Amino acid sequence: MFFRLDELSVPIVQSPMAGGASTPELVAAVNSAGGLGFLAAGYRSAQGMREQFVRTRGLTSGPFGVNLFVPGSSEPSAVGAVGTYREQLRPEADRFGLTLPVPGSGADDDGWTEKIEVLLSEPAPLVSFTFGLPSSGIVEALQRAGSHLVATVTTPAEAVAAEAVGVDSLCVQGPLAGGHRATHDIAARPEEVPLLDLLASVRARVRLPLIAAGGLGTGEDVAAVLRAGACAAQLGTLYLCAEESGASRTHKDALVDARFTTTAVTRAFSGRPARGLRNHFIDTYDAAAPSAYPQVHHLTHALRSAAAEAGDAERLHLWAGARHRLARSAPAAEITRTLWEETRAARH
Repeated sequence: MFFRLDELSVPIVQSPMAGGASTPELVAAVNSAGGLGFLAAGYRSAQGMREQFVRTRGLTSGPFGVNLFVPGSSEPSAVGAVGTYREQLRPEADRFGLTLPVPGSGADDDGWTEKIEVLLSEPAPLVSFTFGLPSSGIVEALQRAGSHLVATVTTPAEAVAAEAVGVDSLCVQGPLAGGHRATHDIAARPEEVPLLDLLASVRARVRLPLIAAGGLGTGEDVAAVLRAGACAAQLGTLYLCAEESGASRTHKDALVDARFTTTAVTRAFSGRPARGLRNHFIDTYDAAAPSAYPQVHHLTHALRSAAAEAGDAERLHLWAGARHRLARSAPAAEITRTLWEETRAARH
């Protein structure tokens, strides 16, 4: 029996947050409150993804999702641009006694083929895609295995393309989302169409069920996207400080730190546009960062790890949406239940 979005008793989806924040415990806690939890396979090996999948199945009997990064094409010119950026980052590396890696020309598909093989042999109830679209052949194979497929889109054109490859539903990501923008073209400047307007545009072009994401944080926010035709609302930043979140202590503390008042979209940490708390690293290096993913991600990885370990929030990727001040430390099930109570009140 295939999963359907209208089966959710609470139409709230916990965003897949790559890098450690999305834990099996977080997924299970959101599920226990009637919502839908998501694991993030990005930056994990296929085996690491499978281990999280198995742990999650042991913690919840409800449906949950697994999110994959769709590999893109690597531009030959990226190596030189990343090399130049490496030199510009040298003062930061010296601060932590690091030698940044020399960029190579080899492709990195984040273990795409191996992850698809795992999900074909051990199907997840839902599989979602970010940064692009799978082939229609992969879509058909995963659906035959029993998975409901979700494509993340940021424009009506991406939505039309996603419907054409045969996915089951769309996650429509607005411009105020925390973390990476899901743009299919890495070099494209992310559009700034407000989420409600984007939802209307996508609804006019496709017939698929829609999940709304990006800058949501209150029951009124959720009620607004449900009124606009979304089947569910997806939130990530609201769960970053949850007790079950795997976000670093430095990241969690920064979300409530009075120093960080605004967010900004930058390529400085990964080479892809992503929204985070505005800090020293963004202010200093945003203009210099090339459109090269995942090369810039690998270049800055050790630097970011060192900053997190040292509690240096000025040099860490503090991914956060525009409503980051609403994040609070509490059990994820409580956060979900409270949000749904607020939503129900706002809808009446």
